[in-house]
Amino acid sequence: MEPIRILIADDDAGMRTVMRKLVERVEGYALAGEASDGEELLALYDSERPDVVLMDVEMPKIDGVECAKIIQDRNPRTVLVFATAHEQYMRSAFEVYAFDYLVKPFRAERALNTLKLIRERLTAQPAAAAPVRAPESAASGRLMLKHRDGLSFVDIPSILLIQREERSSVLYLADGARYVTSDSLGELEERLPDGLFFRTHKSYIVNLNQIESIAPYGRWTYIVKLRGTDRDALITHERFEALEKLFA
Repeated sequence: MEPIRILIADDDAGMRTVMRKLVERVEGYALAGEASDGEELLALYDSERPDVVLMDVEMPKIDGVECAKIIQDRNPRTVLVFATAHEQYMRSAFEVYAFDYLVKPFRAERALNTLKLIRERLTAQPAAAAPVRAPESAASGRLMLKHRDGLSFVDIPSILLIQREERSSVLYLADGARYVTSDSLGELEERLPDGLFFRTHKSYIVNLNQIESIAPYGRWTYIVKLRGTDRDALITHERFEALEKLFA
């Protein structure tokens, strides 16, 4: 199995050494690089495409929260962990759906447990998915998608999942098809029928008829498993509570 690639970022060289030694202690990880400021972090992220980013919040040039927002728009499945001396940033970390938040000086065991939990989440084998047909009771209609080659039309009930990916919106359909569009998630959400789709996260919209299960993922997030696909979505604690009310 390929190692989990982790990028670390902190403007303090001593803290980067601590982070590096922690990564070296956990089996299954490989260091993808080290950054001393936000600009360097984003450049390394684009070149290395790590699975996990462990970063400080207060960094020169671009702070950690802004870096997290940019990273999530490129790949929302990147696992983000903040390590900072200031608890007041916890709300900001929550808003960008960080997996965890470590307050310096943190105990080594606390950080090691976070890395081990990430490894468990990322290496869990998805259940085999059987193809499914769109339910007969789903809303009818078609959705027009704009992209660089023109326009495409898809049947709305066949959409399983829509997510942000490489600064575009990507639709995954029940038949395995994948469509990329320049439309934002907000624009697509406005055009989808009420009661069939649900915005679980700033980077995900899911078909309510296709949710199979929901399980804990990070400190403030859950993972949504969908029928008929090995793809899944993230849902925040706040949106999870709203979803529960829909099915109450």
